[in-house]
Amino acid sequence: MLKLPFLFSNDLVVGIDIGSHAVKVCELERHGHGYGIVALGGAVLPDGAVRDGALVNAKMVADVVLALLSNLKIKKKKVGISISGYSVIVKKISLATMDEKRLESYILAEAEQYIPFDIDDVYMDFQDMKTSSAGHGHTEVVLVAAKKEVVDGFTAMLEGIGLVPAIVDIDGFALENAHEVIGRDVNDVVFVNIGAAKISVSIISGGISVAARDIPVGSRQLTERIQDLLDVEFDEAEAIKLGAQRVQEREDDIAAIYSSVCGQWVVEIKKMIDLYRVNHPGQPLRRLSLSGGGSKVVGLDDFLRMETGLEVDIFNPLAEMDFNAKKIDPDYVQAIGREMAIASGIAIRSSAI
Repeated sequence: MLKLPFLFSNDLVVGIDIGSHAVKVCELERHGHGYGIVALGGAVLPDGAVRDGALVNAKMVADVVLALLSNLKIKKKKVGISISGYSVIVKKISLATMDEKRLESYILAEAEQYIPFDIDDVYMDFQDMKTSSAGHGHTEVVLVAAKKEVVDGFTAMLEGIGLVPAIVDIDGFALENAHEVIGRDVNDVVFVNIGAAKISVSIISGGISVAARDIPVGSRQLTERIQDLLDVEFDEAEAIKLGAQRVQEREDDIAAIYSSVCGQWVVEIKKMIDLYRVNHPGQPLRRLSLSGGGSKVVGLDDFLRMETGLEVDIFNPLAEMDFNAKKIDPDYVQAIGREMAIASGIAIRSSAI
């Protein structure tokens, strides 16, 4: 049931990114060698409906997804989602080279030594990255396991509203896929996607995914801290966080919150980068690609640039895609683009069923 993003057909799925704060939906179509936008949008979830990457209240989430698809007039039933959090394990292992059938048998027999879950409780998939070279009989294999309870919860919720869950992806892979397929250079790059409750980080080196991790912090922290400081409603705190509203008499206090919270984010991101640098001294990273709603925090890109020493760019996967400006507001596409990194990475996927 768990499918990694390597097989393609002509039937693209609708990408649905279900986060802890909101649902984002993206429907794309192929335009020559690129992609065009058919529909896209987002809707806020009730607080607590999704937590730690798992459904807490399936009906609440189903109602939001169904209403969003209806509002966007999306008729396609085949959809893709991605999962993350404690229920997902992504491991890169080095194994002796062998044919695909033997590799599958080995993975099934030996997976327990790599995965901290009961094998009967997970779905597994793997991909041989075919990194072996002459005189070197080992290859890198990406092994993925996801808890059946979490995957089945999402697929049952989607099936319950008449959808066909054709793809279950991983957030980090969807993010990588969004960069690769729209033609961005992804070699020796750190991808950082900042959501409301988690930061997804993955590193590509030499064309291969070498690290992927979800950090359980996110932009909602900032909003809640500002809310507590100023005793304002959530929406007003959001506006202040994104620089759309200023509170001049408390700017120093707000700046201290930014420094504290964003400093925590950067420390966690740097841990991954520093570990990579220790393990790959001859393959320096060239840049950091920043996306997600949290990337809109004013000055965050400069902070990351200063702390990591990497060039930082903002990733908007929709920036070069065609769309009908009579049906979709160009200003909306520009405003929501960086929040669509994972949804578009799923929407680029082709149905496997």
